[in-house]
Amino acid sequence: MLSRSYYGASAANLVRASPATVLGELVTHHTFAVDQAQRNAWQAEIVHLQEVAKALPDSFFFLEFAIPRMGKRADAVIVSGGQIFVIEYKVGANDYQKHAIDQVLDYALDLKNFHEGSHSPTIVPILVATEAPPRESKAQAWADGLICPILANHARLLPAIQEVCTSHKSQAIDPEAWAASSYKPTPTIVEAAQALYRGHDVREISRSEAGAENLSRTAEYVTKVIEEAKRRSVKAICFVTGVPGSGKTLAGLNIATERMRASTDEHAVNGPLVAVLRAALAVDEVDRANLKGAAVSKKDAYRHASTFIQNIHHFRDECVRIAAVPRERVVVFDEAQRAWNREQTSRFMREKRGHPDFNMSEPQFLMSVMDRHQDWCVVVCLVGGGQEINTGEAGLNEWITAVARNYPNWQVHLSDRLTQADYFDGGQSPNSLTEIRALVSPALHLATSVRSFRAEALSEFVGAVVAGEAERALLLHGKLINYPLVITRQLEAARHWLRQQARGSERIGLVTSSNAVRLKPIGLHVKAKIDPTVWFLADKTDVRSSFALEDVATEFDIQGLELDWVGVCWDANFRREKNRWGHYSFRGARWERINDAIRAAYLTNAYRVLLTRARQGMVIYVPFGSDIDDTRRPSFYEGIYAFLCECGVTELN
Repeated sequence: MLSRSYYGASAANLVRASPATVLGELVTHHTFAVDQAQRNAWQAEIVHLQEVAKALPDSFFFLEFAIPRMGKRADAVIVSGGQIFVIEYKVGANDYQKHAIDQVLDYALDLKNFHEGSHSPTIVPILVATEAPPRESKAQAWADGLICPILANHARLLPAIQEVCTSHKSQAIDPEAWAASSYKPTPTIVEAAQALYRGHDVREISRSEAGAENLSRTAEYVTKVIEEAKRRSVKAICFVTGVPGSGKTLAGLNIATERMRASTDEHAVNGPLVAVLRAALAVDEVDRANLKGAAVSKKDAYRHASTFIQNIHHFRDECVRIAAVPRERVVVFDEAQRAWNREQTSRFMREKRGHPDFNMSEPQFLMSVMDRHQDWCVVVCLVGGGQEINTGEAGLNEWITAVARNYPNWQVHLSDRLTQADYFDGGQSPNSLTEIRALVSPALHLATSVRSFRAEALSEFVGAVVAGEAERALLLHGKLINYPLVITRQLEAARHWLRQQARGSERIGLVTSSNAVRLKPIGLHVKAKIDPTVWFLADKTDVRSSFALEDVATEFDIQGLELDWVGVCWDANFRREKNRWGHYSFRGARWERINDAIRAAYLTNAYRVLLTRARQGMVIYVPFGSDIDDTRRPSFYEGIYAFLCECGVTELN
C-alpha cells in the first residue's frame, strides 16, 4: 500500500511521529540527491501537516504520492471525509503562479482519469503557497467530480479542507484499498517515449489491459523472431498492422528500447515523429539530470536521443553515400506504408541527391541495405491501414513486392490482417503476396485502441464517416458516451470550446488538411509551415505553440502524434456530392476534381488522420462559405455540415 508514497500514516500516527523520523523516511525513499532546500521544504510541510492532522482525526496522509504517468509525485494526498485532497506546496511562495496551479490540477486529473480508486470520489486539488495572501476557497466542481483548484496559504489549508468535507458529503474511503487500486494510464506518445527511454515496461504505461496485453504479445513475438534470427544467422522481416490509435509507434519504441538494452549494436530507425520525440527526450533527460544534481548538456542529450530515434531519410541517404554494412541489425520502420515507390524515390535521388542512376523503391533499397549483413538482421515494418497521405507513398504493396522479387531467402512474418483491403492500394493485395512463404500470426496485429482513454470506438466511427456511411457512423457514435464530439460553423466558438475543455496542461490545437487553402480568408494559413517541435512541446506562453490556436497543423505534421483536445477545420476539398464524398484539389484560382483513385484515397486518409488525433474530445469547424467567393460557395460546406450532424455529431450552441 505504501509503495505508492514515500510515507503514509493515519492522522493519529502522523501527529505522534517525530518530524525527524518522517523526514528520514522521505530522504530514504528519495532516489535523487536531497539538497538543503528540499530538506527545508519537507520539514515545513511535515510540521504543517501535523497541525492539520490534529483537526482531522479520521483522515489518512500520504506524503510524496506517485503520479506514474507524469513521472512525478504530489507533495501530499489526504483522504478525508470521503474526499481525496491532492496538495502541492510552494513553501515560501507569496503568490499563486499559473504553472503551479496547472501542476496540482494535472496531478488531480491524472488520478481521476487513470487511478481506478479515484474514478468515483471527489478529487480536490489544492495549491498551498505558504506566504501568499488568502483567497476565497469556494469548491466548484466539474461534471466528472473534480473540484476546480483551490488556492490556500499556510493558514487557509485546514479551513479549505473542512469546507469541502462539509459541502460535499461522500461515502467513506478505505485509504489503503484506495492507494492500492490499479493505475491504468494512457500516456501521449511523447510521454510514452520518455517513459520507455527511462526504462519503464510497456505494461506500466498502458491504461487498457487489452491494449497492454496486445502490445506485450507483439513485442514478445518480435523478440522471438530476433533471437531466432541471431541463433540461426538468418534475415527476417515482420509486418505489424494496427487500427488507428492502437499503439503501433508505441510498439516500435518498445521494441527499440528492448533491443538497445539487449545489445549496443541493435539500434532502431524511426520516421515521421523524429523531430518531436528527439526534442522531448532530450529535454526530459536534461530535466532528470538536473533533479539528480548532475550536468547534462542539451546537445549531448539530443545526441543520445538521436541514437535511439533516427530519421529514415537520413539513414537512407547515408547508406547511399557509404556502401558499408550498417551498424544497425534491428531496424523499426514506423509508418512503413508511407515509404516511397520507385518513381518517387528515383526522382528525389536524381533531383535532390545527385544520383541519376538510382532505380529502386524505398522499401527495396532499405532492404538491400540491411541485406549487406552477412549473417543476420531483422526489419520490423509498422503498417497503418488507410494511412497513406501523400503522392508517391508506396503503401504495403512495394514492401511485399520487394520481398518476393529480391529477397526470397528472408523469413517473412505477417499480421493475419494483411488480407484486408485497407492495407493495400486499390483495395487489392498484390499478386506477389501469394509468392511469399510467410508465417502468419495474429500477434502481429494491434486491434485495441490505446490512444483515447475515452473512446476506443473512435477509429471505427471515423472510418464510417470518411467512407460516407452515415447510418453506421450514427450507431458507432452511440459508443462515444464519454467522448465530447461537437460541430460548429464559427471558428471562435471552436477556439472557445477547446479552451473551456482543457484543464491543467492538457494540450489543445487546430488541425486541417494540407490543401485546405480556402480557409485562408478566415485566418487559417496552411501554407505557413509550423515548427512541429515548438507546436507540440512549447508551453502556453509561446504563441507558436498549439495552445495559441493560431497556427494549424496538417496531416503531415500530426501523423503519429496526438493532442488532448482537437479542433478539426474542414475545407471544401472533401465535400458531399450526390450522397458521396467528392475529392478536390485547389490549383491556381479554382478547385479541380481529383479523378485519380490513389490521390482521392490520399485525401480520404488525410481526413482519417485528422479525425483520429484527439485523445479526449474534438470539435469540428465547418465554415459557412461566402456568397461572393466562388471558391467558398456556401453549398460546398452545407452538405459537409449536414452529413456530420447525420452521423451523430452534436451541434455546438
